[in-house]
Amino acid sequence: MKKPVITEKNVTEILDKKFIHVYDIEFEPGRHYYAASRKAKDNLVCLQEKHADILPDAVSCFVILEVKDQKPVLLTFHEYRYPTGQFILSIPSGLIDPSDTEYGDAIIAASIREIHEETGIVIKDTDRITKISHLNFNTPGMTDESTALVCAVVTLPDLSELSQAGAEGSEIFDGFTLLTEEDARRILKQGTDDHGSYYPMVTWAAMTYFVTGLWRQ
Repeated sequence: MKKPVITEKNVTEILDKKFIHVYDIEFEPGRHYYAASRKAKDNLVCLQEKHADILPDAVSCFVILEVKDQKPVLLTFHEYRYPTGQFILSIPSGLIDPSDTEYGDAIIAASIREIHEETGIVIKDTDRITKISHLNFNTPGMTDESTALVCAVVTLPDLSELSQAGAEGSEIFDGFTLLTEEDARRILKQGTDDHGSYYPMVTWAAMTYFVTGLWRQ
């Protein structure tokens, strides 16, 4: 099937706010699709021919801790998410800042920064941090917002380094939950965390990546 041809003249900005834009995409005469985006019009994904060179909006980090004499655990925490009105089981995540592009690989730089801000952990040269996927669209039926998926395998002597004191702006945290593989499988199966709350897709992806053992490769 031939895909619609979307050009800049087919796209009209109907909401312009500091952190969000809404665009009217007229993909056929008289037929409209509406999309929310963090991007200015000239950077919209729908106007790009290829996705390969697009810098994602954010990073989402799967952090596995290898603590001496303990089983490996997936680091999660409870973060208040304003659209849900609840603390939900989350992973270190955040927007890529313009300053992150100054460090060569903006995705890795943003991941190291976000992990430190939200967990207190300083990534060492002996730790392993790798990109799983450069670009994942969160809800492409509504927005072109995207996140890179990154895995960090961190060795710690103990858990004293963990801290949520680096919360900034609107961020509100309510403690860590360190999941063994058995814990992650149980939460995946039951569909909610142990407080009965539903969790984001990126948390589901982190737990799945953890229990499948892909992080070991």
